[in-house]
Amino acid sequence: MHTAYITHPECRKHEMGHWHPESPARLRAIEDRLHAAHLFDYLEHHEAPLVHRSQLKRVHDPAYIDAIEAAAPYEGMKELDHDTIMNPHTLDAAYHAAGGAVMAVDRVIGGDCRNAFVACRPPGHHATRDQAMGFCIFNNVAVAAADALEKHGLARVAVVDFDVHHGNGTEDIFKDDSRVMFCSTFQHPFYPFCGADTANEHIVNVPMPAGTTGKRYREVFEAEVLPRLEVFRPEMLFISAGFDAHREDDMGQFGLMESDYIWVTERIMEVAGRHAANRIVSVLEGGYDLSSLGRSVAAHIKVLAEL
Repeated sequence: MHTAYITHPECRKHEMGHWHPESPARLRAIEDRLHAAHLFDYLEHHEAPLVHRSQLKRVHDPAYIDAIEAAAPYEGMKELDHDTIMNPHTLDAAYHAAGGAVMAVDRVIGGDCRNAFVACRPPGHHATRDQAMGFCIFNNVAVAAADALEKHGLARVAVVDFDVHHGNGTEDIFKDDSRVMFCSTFQHPFYPFCGADTANEHIVNVPMPAGTTGKRYREVFEAEVLPRLEVFRPEMLFISAGFDAHREDDMGQFGLMESDYIWVTERIMEVAGRHAANRIVSVLEGGYDLSSLGRSVAAHIKVLAEL
């Protein structure tokens, strides 16, 4: 079985201004690097479907969904906040991003692919139950995790978020749902300026200071994240795969490199092998330096595909 690569052309039409770091060029950089690394043809390619409203309602307030749909402009731009902006294609892109994550769950649990990477945008991990923020509209990984629980009947799933920013939206959605273990490693203090003191039995927040090196990151991940996952024994693992902790990405001040993303992906795969029948869905979050983003995603996918 292959690793599924799920995306949609509409995700390249969502734009928030030529100045905005969360741009369509991110997806082009990823696919260019996959071609250069001779990985593209090894993947199982799918176009992301539209998400169903019933799937969004599992994690988002219906009034919030209505508000996003009402805000979608027919032309020009509409600001949801100072850095989260809609153009006429954004709503469809967000529907496909969430729908792609759900498709990944269906294909992985159905045994149609080994695991999946969802290369869609806008990203999602800052979107709370009732608020868009931090470039995010719908919380794609949360929609997917809820689908695994509600549609497929899994009892326990885990979301591992290695973006440089805390996945506050995912925490907000699952903070009272003990079926979901959420593990977030992030720079602190840093946007969105939360998460350092909100952990509980199934919310594992691991704040680290600016300047954290790959070596230190690995030590902390091994000490604080992996033991909690082992005890939890998730039946499926989700990755909020943000690559803005790379040392070349000036969105954050971490010092990770491709080798560190390889290492953390390998560790997550080992947990999935022991407890989750190897079931993993990885969903793109951040990563804004185009060169390091492409290289890091290619390294991540190469491990997932066991190439």
